[in-house]
Amino acid sequence: MQAIERILSEVDRAADEIVDLTADLVRIPTVNPPGEAYDACARFLGGYLERRAFGVEYIAAEGRAEHTTRHPRVNVIGSRRGGPGPVVHLNGHIDVVPAGDGWTVDPFGGLVRDGKIFGRGVCDMKAGIAAAVFAAEAIERAGVTLPGTVEISGTVDEESGGFAGVAHLAESGRIAKGRTDYVIIPEPLNVDRICIGHRGVYWFEVTARGRIGHGSMPFLGVSAIDGMGRLLQSVREILMPALASRRTAVPVVPPRARQATINVNGIDGGQPVGGIQTPCVADLCRAVFDRRFLIEEGFDATKNEIAELVARVAADTGAAGVRFHVRDLMVVHPVKTPDDSPVVAAVDRAIRRVLGRPAELVASPGTYDHKHVTRIAGIPHCIAYGPGELELAHQPDEYCRIDDLVNATKVIAVSTLDLMGASVP
Repeated sequence: MQAIERILSEVDRAADEIVDLTADLVRIPTVNPPGEAYDACARFLGGYLERRAFGVEYIAAEGRAEHTTRHPRVNVIGSRRGGPGPVVHLNGHIDVVPAGDGWTVDPFGGLVRDGKIFGRGVCDMKAGIAAAVFAAEAIERAGVTLPGTVEISGTVDEESGGFAGVAHLAESGRIAKGRTDYVIIPEPLNVDRICIGHRGVYWFEVTARGRIGHGSMPFLGVSAIDGMGRLLQSVREILMPALASRRTAVPVVPPRARQATINVNGIDGGQPVGGIQTPCVADLCRAVFDRRFLIEEGFDATKNEIAELVARVAADTGAAGVRFHVRDLMVVHPVKTPDDSPVVAAVDRAIRRVLGRPAELVASPGTYDHKHVTRIAGIPHCIAYGPGELELAHQPDEYCRIDDLVNATKVIAVSTLDLMGASVP
């Protein structure tokens, strides 16, 4: 039997083990925020890899504000070395968003039913971690010698930016150009899709300052809330129509996410609602905005457009007396895998082999750790590919189909060998 056929058969034989590992990972409630059970999950995954003859490292995000005694940020990397060929790094984040309401099953029960595994983070992305582990394991069980090195990492805080996770590993040189050749991130973009990048993010806070006054004589004060209202109106009436007309050539999914967007994430002003009230004109109002920008727009133009809009509102007579200040909170630049990247070609060939159809190239509406792999580590050859449906991420009753999990494991295994230079018939 050809090596690839043996590997695919080993994945099929390991299907129950893959499901069990996924369910076990789901049962560790690595909720972010605040960062619960990270160390326990990293140790569990590391122990699992050690028992399968991986060399294992635990890398805490020492020196970062997120890393505390109560909520340590611990990353784990397992390495299996073969020949002198390329290093293929399979990265998955262990943190999950809070469960939220609306569940009909235990969000951390790891329930297996009707060909699916249920639980918070099962598709985003603990099933992907299990697929990475057994992609490497199937190669070993098939008796195929690795031409290079495969690394599997479980990292933290992706849901809050990944700065104590992949960014920390990149900044410390553990994941870096010259040391790491290819990176596959098993995010849930659907089993026949290859994700080649994401839009940019500009999170910023606008503070409006007015002048306090007695609520019975509001004409003697200046309402910061009224001033913020003018800004929000301008965002809706001026900025949003302009953004809706801008579309990217990058294949972002779903289709409506191919345009530039802005969202008000939160607003706070005046007195806290509830409890004892006092008659005051609000002298302070703050709002946080989430601007998703396109690779064609660029960050400088995006930021300048916001600054000009705020300045225009400040000069408006309706906002007289209100002063505005814009503060940057987070900037993530768009990323895109090169069109001729070997990792795109290898995963496409594997999808054709396993699923019998060509891959669809897509880009993510939100960001993921691709940003750190490219921007900090300097590795251009990075994609996201993994089991699970994008639309189920962060939803109640989140699940991953077992057949998708098994097929993704096969694709990752075949792609890994291909990228190491093995002949894949």
